[in-house]
Amino acid sequence: MNSLRSRIARTGLNVFAGIGLVYLFMPIFFIVLFSFNKPKGNFNIVWQEFTFDNWLSPFSQPSLTSALWTSLQISAVATVISTIFGSMIALALSRRSFKGSGVINLLLVLPLTTPEIVLGSSLATLFLGQTFVSFGFVTIVIAHVMFQVSFVALTVRARIRGFDWTLENAAADLGATPWRTFRLVTFPLVLPGVLAAALLAFALSIDDFIITFFNSGTTVTFPLQIYGAARVRIPPQINVLASLVLFASVALLVIGTVRGQRVQAARASGRKRPK
Repeated sequence: MNSLRSRIARTGLNVFAGIGLVYLFMPIFFIVLFSFNKPKGNFNIVWQEFTFDNWLSPFSQPSLTSALWTSLQISAVATVISTIFGSMIALALSRRSFKGSGVINLLLVLPLTTPEIVLGSSLATLFLGQTFVSFGFVTIVIAHVMFQVSFVALTVRARIRGFDWTLENAAADLGATPWRTFRLVTFPLVLPGVLAAALLAFALSIDDFIITFFNSGTTVTFPLQIYGAARVRIPPQINVLASLVLFASVALLVIGTVRGQRVQAARASGRKRPK
């Protein structure tokens, strides 16, 4: 009887997990599916006919292409800045216990718990009070860095939580300078966490709408362009470009996962190798 209950419980759990995954991935499935649709009007929301024409001309809509390129530029710049600052904050909080570290931890969590509309409007109010700042590319980058830093810092800190800091002492005992120790010992070990945090920050930046909406000015990003176009026309190229971004993200994730598995396998074989 207990064995039967256990099997029923496992089956039920798997079923609910499968339903949850289907619910999460259904919008993504429809985005990819409707990138192959041939609509008969201005709105690509009803399936009509299968075609490859959309993929043969993904950049036929200049406004969409320009908006996507702007989003990629903003995300790249904001990700580089936030990754550097967030990683430095994570290393500082993990290596040393100092007065005020609790306040910093609280400040890191605040952007994650604050509603985006509050954060976006607050930043807009801040920029409005500065006569030398005009809304546009720079204000969007600053706004994105504000919330990206928290995600990067917390992600990197979780990765290095179990880091053995005595390795740095060992390198110093062997005559390595602080910079050489960081470059050859610390950084390679925390690099997977830094890359994961950078990918997360990039995805959050290119996807952001609310904070960008408040601080964009005349600059139009890909989400803003889709929002504006949806009231007049939804061309299938929107689905094509979104699918391209999705496939690129999945490819990067697969490459990173495979590379990490190979590195772990190489380390494991090195530990098992007889001396």
